[in-house]
Amino acid sequence: MSHFPDRWPSPERQSIEGRYCRLEPLDPALHGDGLFDVVSGPEADRLHRWLPDPVPGSRSEFDDWLVSRAASTDPIFYAVIDVATGRVEGRQSLMDISTAYGSAEIGHILWGPRIAGTRVATEAFFLMADYVFGLGYRRYQWRCNARNSPSRRAAERFGYTHEGIFRQHMVVKGESRDTAWYSILDEEWPRHRAAYERWLRPDNFDGEGRQKARLNELRQDSVPTTSVND
Repeated sequence: MSHFPDRWPSPERQSIEGRYCRLEPLDPALHGDGLFDVVSGPEADRLHRWLPDPVPGSRSEFDDWLVSRAASTDPIFYAVIDVATGRVEGRQSLMDISTAYGSAEIGHILWGPRIAGTRVATEAFFLMADYVFGLGYRRYQWRCNARNSPSRRAAERFGYTHEGIFRQHMVVKGESRDTAWYSILDEEWPRHRAAYERWLRPDNFDGEGRQKARLNELRQDSVPTTSVND
């Protein structure tokens, strides 16, 4: 007899609150101005390099994108809010949602320059992963262009296991794309979760917001030890 449910619950369009950031379902009226500033600033070309979306050529063009994405049910788009400032600093989505198999993926990530590489962005990842596994899901994916070195390094830092490369998987912006696949499984998440909670504690950062202990170090510390008699 299978111990799996007939279906896993569908994610709800709800805000997810953390210590440093808040994920809010994308709303054109609430998030349009702030998100446009992030995605169309001086680093727009770099931020969009590996995304399927082009750099918006105008506010009207961006609004068309915004309205369609806010209405989407898969992916579900979220605005990333910096709690300290209340500003929109990026966006991400929960996508490839399978209630039949209990799996989902984080994607369409664009974390703006003010939060990229900070605890705000790390918590934005953590909150979504923790929400998915809290629903009982079995698998959480990360996919990216195999040539996107920053994304691949981020996946490894976040604790994903590399599963392989799908060669000539897609064509994006006129370029052939090999896709790197990563995953975290439900049985792995408790150890990862413990490391994230330790890393995100305020006492892990100095007055300038610099980390004291690295996430990978804390993850290693949380690996259960076994006796030679086990």
